[in-house]
Amino acid sequence: MFTFETNVSKSFQFENLGLSVGKICVIMYFVLIKKDFEIMENQAVLKAQGITKTYEGGTSAQVLKGIDIEVGAGEFVAILGESGSGKSTLLYILAGIDTPTSGTVELAGKCLDSIKDEDMASLRRREVAFVYQYDNLVPHLTAYENITLPLLLDKKKETEFKERIVALCNDLGIGDRLNNLPSEMSGGEQQRVAIARALAIEPKVIFLDEPTGSLDSERGRQVMEILKDINEKHGVALIMVTHSPAHAEYASRKIIIEDGQIK
Repeated sequence: MFTFETNVSKSFQFENLGLSVGKICVIMYFVLIKKDFEIMENQAVLKAQGITKTYEGGTSAQVLKGIDIEVGAGEFVAILGESGSGKSTLLYILAGIDTPTSGTVELAGKCLDSIKDEDMASLRRREVAFVYQYDNLVPHLTAYENITLPLLLDKKKETEFKERIVALCNDLGIGDRLNNLPSEMSGGEQQRVAIARALAIEPKVIFLDEPTGSLDSERGRQVMEILKDINEKHGVALIMVTHSPAHAEYASRKIIIEDGQIK
């Protein structure tokens, strides 16, 4: 009798199934592959524990009061809160742009409180991207040049990425704007360029700080549709800060911040 143990049922018994050893091996292979995919889906790209942030000055102000967050690979998380709730401060700490007063952040498998400068630079070039409320595009570069700038800084050759970037921009609806300067594009188009720039490095996670904050309601809705589509098609984790309950609904999970704490 040939018995194969799995986590789905106690065992598979092939004695009376009339299967050859080759077919049994194929079945085992696909069962194991499925298990590997399940493990990957459950892996966290971000773990934060006990995050606090206090600003010292004339009067001490504690902005964050012990935040714990975990985000899985490919998850779309919206951090929702009013102005002054601490949500943007939290996002910058999670992304490694700011440092917490206390607590730990593990991003893409790297512990940020002990990471070396060169490893942090590598993390930002290849695994983590950030989209700001205002697009932060280089004004004298074309859309294509803005999008591909991180790749060129990472010493990639254009022949390695040009076809992929053009296809990405076509998907985002800016394929015909690649030779335009930011000043020649609408606010919605500029933000799409910023999103394309973030996606260009094929990151594990993208942080977004109020990505629709500078747009009108219709362009904001279009950007949110694009983000949801990106999350589903590319499997990249999105961590977005917003004050809009309607935009938070596009995410697969909402985290509400109130007075520096998760509500």
